[in-house]
Amino acid sequence: MIHFGTGGWRAIIGDEFTRSNIRRVACAVARRMKREGIAETGLCIGYDRRFLSRESAIWFSEVLAAEGIRTYFVNLFCPTPLIMFTVRNMGLHYGAMITASHNPAIYNGIKLFTFGGRDATQDITDEIQKECNALSEEEITSVSFDGAVRNGTIRLIDPRDAYLDSIMNQIDIASIRARRPRVVLDPMFGVSLSGLQTILYTARCDIDVINDRHDAFFGGHLPAPNPETLLDLQVAVRDHHADLGIATDGDADRLGIIDEKGQYVSANLILVLLYYYLLKYKGWRGAAVRNIATTHLLDRVAAAFGQECIEVPVGFKYISSGMEEHDALIGGESSGGLTVRGHISGKDGLYAASQLVEMISVTGRPLSSLIQEIYDTYGEMHMAEYDWALTEESRSAIHDTIMVRREIPDFGRKVERISYMDGCKVYFEDGWIIIRFSGTEPRVRIFAESDTMRHAHDLVKTMADFCSLPFDD
Repeated sequence: MIHFGTGGWRAIIGDEFTRSNIRRVACAVARRMKREGIAETGLCIGYDRRFLSRESAIWFSEVLAAEGIRTYFVNLFCPTPLIMFTVRNMGLHYGAMITASHNPAIYNGIKLFTFGGRDATQDITDEIQKECNALSEEEITSVSFDGAVRNGTIRLIDPRDAYLDSIMNQIDIASIRARRPRVVLDPMFGVSLSGLQTILYTARCDIDVINDRHDAFFGGHLPAPNPETLLDLQVAVRDHHADLGIATDGDADRLGIIDEKGQYVSANLILVLLYYYLLKYKGWRGAAVRNIATTHLLDRVAAAFGQECIEVPVGFKYISSGMEEHDALIGGESSGGLTVRGHISGKDGLYAASQLVEMISVTGRPLSSLIQEIYDTYGEMHMAEYDWALTEESRSAIHDTIMVRREIPDFGRKVERISYMDGCKVYFEDGWIIIRFSGTEPRVRIFAESDTMRHAHDLVKTMADFCSLPFDD
């Protein structure tokens, strides 16, 4: 069965991610578009460097063409945010990206976007999921990709210039040129390199690159920028005496940062840094939107500038909706995705990276100094994150205890309130903890934030022990 989670449909290649299932999703999308009367408007589709991504995009397009849907096929490996931008820029009602984002190499998947370049909402993906699971293989037709290209039903496009020009028009190129920072790029064997090189070379940055070859196995690592996967980048930043190290995940919608000392900067801090920079140094104003598992340090910065911080469920579609509803300045999540008002509605690692390069250039200060300024002004908060693979039995037991009977352990501190908006989040005066099930994998995750990492780890251990999850402290 096909199941759309918080980040689209993702599945193990050869298990559920198969040609048959890809065709079913395409057919369901095509029929929805025909019911809505927008077949002629068309759909834009792209693909990343994962195994079978290009082939999957072709299979998807062949079904659309057979259904009479005009398809704009981005004929090169590309970042997910480029597809979102193109959907918005061309005024299309739908877009699709073949990617499993930061999931392990054995996964692939499909992300769907709607008018304005937004992540498809849950009601849309629920309806598509229901329809494609009801389809039989015999109901689905397709045509030759090459034939559809020749007759114009499928149009090969390269929208990179419009996308990159849009980013460069929104950053202070002159200040970056004046500072000329040295940057090390780590695309993590993904799709961000050509775009980031174009932007940063235009701004006269000095650039060094690692992990840039095409490797569908991502060098044997998870294509997600975190402390464990960015060790090479830390070494490269120190070796090249760089001002900044930038990494992006498999489809380049998330990023990871290494400061000038070779230290990993958490995604939470990246979000806080950029919001602080936009408020203090650029004088912009607006609320911040974060998901329920993202740092409350963002709330402190917002309050100091008379702004609001809005909390939403996990899934960038909720952040996008919150930003639109509140005309927010920035939106982001603890997994490394963020966007700023005036850009696309979804997360974009290339745009965020460009803004951070601007930040150190305009302020003339190293990243570690800006981080210390935030800590000195607003105090420190530290987050501990853990996750566990689950069987159906263990998942059911935890769900029954936490979400049905609504039992929680004694944390040894006063509970201010509890939210069940997305999982179970417990708020304390000096921190919080959340336990929630992954929307893309059979896993449970626990996040906790407090004034010290020791206190955050203690919160996680208490919840893990309560749920009979192994915890090696």
